[in-house]
Amino acid sequence: MGEPRISPLAREELDERTAEVLASIRRHEDGPDLRIFATLARHPKLLKRWSAFGGTLLYGGRLPARDREVLILRTGWRCAAEYEWGQHVEIGRASGLSDEDIRRLSGPLDAEGWPDLDRLLALAADELHDSSRLSEETWAALAARYDEQQLIEVCMVVGQYHLVAFTLNSLGVVPEDGLEPLPSSSP
Repeated sequence: MGEPRISPLAREELDERTAEVLASIRRHEDGPDLRIFATLARHPKLLKRWSAFGGTLLYGGRLPARDREVLILRTGWRCAAEYEWGQHVEIGRASGLSDEDIRRLSGPLDAEGWPDLDRLLALAADELHDSSRLSEETWAALAARYDEQQLIEVCMVVGQYHLVAFTLNSLGVVPEDGLEPLPSSSP
C-alpha cells in the first residue's frame, strides 16, 4: 500500500468529543489509536455511530466469536481488504481459529479439509458478496444451526465488513506494522 488518501488524525488534532469516542474504542488505555479509527475521526459523527454499530456486532453480538471471525475473514479476503484481514487474523486467533483455519479462508470452498461449519459460513459470505443474498439451501443450513437473531447477524456482519473494506480500501488506510498480510491467492 502507498500513502493514505486521507491521513489519520493525530491526538493533538482531535476535538474533545472525538477524543472521547476514540478513548472508548482504544484497545489499550495508553496505546495508540488504530489507523482505522484515527482516519474515520475526520468524520466524527459517522465514527461515533458506526463504531457503536460495529462494536455491537464485534463485542455484543449473539454469534459465537469464532463463527463471526470466519465470516469477517472470508469477507475481508473476498474484498481484498488488507487492513481488515490483518486485524482480524489476530482477533480470529484469539477467538479459536488456528493458522490452518485462517489459511483455508483464503482458498476455494471445494478444497479438502474444510470443517462443515466453516465451509457453510464461508459459503454464506461468498453468496452475500456475489449476489447480495443467501440461497435457499444456505439459508436452510444456517437456520438449522442459528436462531433468528444470529441469522440476522450473519448478514449484518458480512455487510458491515463490506462497508469497512470498501471504505478502508478506498481511503488507503495503511495497516499497522506487524499484522499478517493478505494472502496472495486472489479472490
